[in-house]
Amino acid sequence: MLTLNTKIEHADRIDGELRLPYDLREKSRLRANLANGEEVGVFTVRGTVLRHGDLLKGSDEDGVERVIRILAAAEVTYRVECVNPQALLRCAFHLGNRHTQAHVGDGFLRIRKDLVLKEMLEGLQATVTEELAAFEPESGAYGGGHHHHDGLLAPVPLRQKIHRPGDQNPS
Repeated sequence: MLTLNTKIEHADRIDGELRLPYDLREKSRLRANLANGEEVGVFTVRGTVLRHGDLLKGSDEDGVERVIRILAAAEVTYRVECVNPQALLRCAFHLGNRHTQAHVGDGFLRIRKDLVLKEMLEGLQATVTEELAAFEPESGAYGGGHHHHDGLLAPVPLRQKIHRPGDQNPS
């Protein structure tokens, strides 16, 4: 079985394509089939999201290295459109307030199919249309390269003086 485990920026030769919906492109361990039916194993660093057009390199059981292009599969989504940019921005705000992943397009938003969100968006005067399309949500403010160390979001000082309101000398 071909094992893909290295993301690369460029390749002179592409040996196959792996079409996946977004949910599977978020997984760090995955067994799937290439477009030609060949089974592959995908092993990425936890937190890696594979994007449409990404290249993965790996080798098969004979040690032959190959490069595979990742393609975003079409999936059931909602396309959100509004009469003006301000109304679309309001919709984006309310989706973000609910921590909803959103694909930002030219004059539209795309979200996963969710009837509750559809009703909310229609209540904001948006036109919500079901469509079969590739889903490429924004990676978010922290999506580009922050790293967690020991599960912490920030380093903890070794010694930390806690000042209380009744302390005499708050130095």
